[in-house]
Amino acid sequence: MRFETATGHGATRAIRRSRHASLKRDGLGQIKDAISIRERPAAVEDRAIPGHWEGDLIAGSKNSFIATLVERRTRYVMLVKVGGKETQTVVAALTAQIQHLPRELRQTLTWDRGKELADHKNLALATDLDIYFCDPHSPWQRGTNENTNRLLRQYFPKGTDLSVHSQEHLDAVARELNERPRKTLHYFSPAETFHECVAAIG
Repeated sequence: MRFETATGHGATRAIRRSRHASLKRDGLGQIKDAISIRERPAAVEDRAIPGHWEGDLIAGSKNSFIATLVERRTRYVMLVKVGGKETQTVVAALTAQIQHLPRELRQTLTWDRGKELADHKNLALATDLDIYFCDPHSPWQRGTNENTNRLLRQYFPKGTDLSVHSQEHLDAVARELNERPRKTLHYFSPAETFHECVAAIG
C-alpha cells in the first residue's frame, strides 16, 4: 500500500492507495502484470555482469519502426526490423533476435511504457529474460539505450521511412557502431568487449 496525506478542517489524515491504483497512476496498469524497474535487482546497476539489456523502438514516417537493444555492460547494440508496432509483431521479432544470444547473456530487459511490449510474458517465456518497465517520462532509466538511439539518428533521420531498411542493412549499421572504440570502455569497442564476455562463458 502507498499512503498520501490530505488536509481538511485543520486535520491531517492518511489516504490508503491500493497497489493496483498506484500501478494505474504510474502507467503500468495498461500493461498487464508489468514489473516496475524499481523491483529490478540492484546488481543490474553496476554493470559488472553482462546480459542486462535495454530496449526501445525508434519511429519513422508511415508508421515504421526499428527495435533497438543495447547491452548495459558492453554497450553492444542489436537492431531488429519490425513490421509494425503491434505487440505480437514486436515480440516475435525480438524473440527471434534474442534467441541467438547465449543463455548466460540473457538476464534482464528494461523497456519503456510502450504497449508494443504488452505481450511481455510470451517474450520472457521464449527468451528466459526477466523484463522490467521504466517509470513514466523517465528515459534516463534507460540511459544506455537513449544514448545509442541518438547515435542511430545519424543513420536513420527522424521523419524518414524506416521500413525501407533490410535486416542486413540494420546488421551493418549495428556492426559499424559496435566496432567504434568507446572512452567508457577504455577505448575498446563494444564488439571486442562483448566477444570477450562470450568467450568467458564459452
